[in-house]
Amino acid sequence: MISHLPRYIFNFIFFTLIQILVLNNIQLSGYVNPYLYILFIITLPFEIPGWLLLVLGFSSGMVIDIFSNTPGMHASATVFMSFLRPYVLRIFAPRDEYQPGTIPTMGFYGISWFLRYSIILVFAHHFFLFFIEVFSLTHFFSTFLRVVSSTVFTILLIIVAQLFSQGKKQGR
Repeated sequence: MISHLPRYIFNFIFFTLIQILVLNNIQLSGYVNPYLYILFIITLPFEIPGWLLLVLGFSSGMVIDIFSNTPGMHASATVFMSFLRPYVLRIFAPRDEYQPGTIPTMGFYGISWFLRYSIILVFAHHFFLFFIEVFSLTHFFSTFLRVVSSTVFTILLIIVAQLFSQGKKQGR
């Protein structure tokens, strides 16, 4: 992981800037809010210690909170997603376990595996975030529609980002 530290720092900065400068300004009728910055947490290596995963989740969420004026909402949702990540990875682990030196991406484990893994984490993040934002079950169905539509749009962005990163690796 240490040898790939510059790449993870770049990913953190890149996804955070894309989120702050572009995606925070996209809101389609109040129901679609894409959050690509969580791809940073989703694609961290398998071997990352749990405490570091939670710290990175908190840090990335807090940076988004600072620039979005949403005190603690993204941080808590991203920590929740970071907490769930090892359990989701365990559920989808291949029979012969994960190969050392690989990361959870489409390039290493295929689109089917990656979609199942990322959809659960993105849905959990969005569910937590939007229900914390509303902080009520009064409008449960409209909030749930917002969760589902934002999850779909975020997954589409994540797939596009994964395809770009795969194309870049294949070009080398």
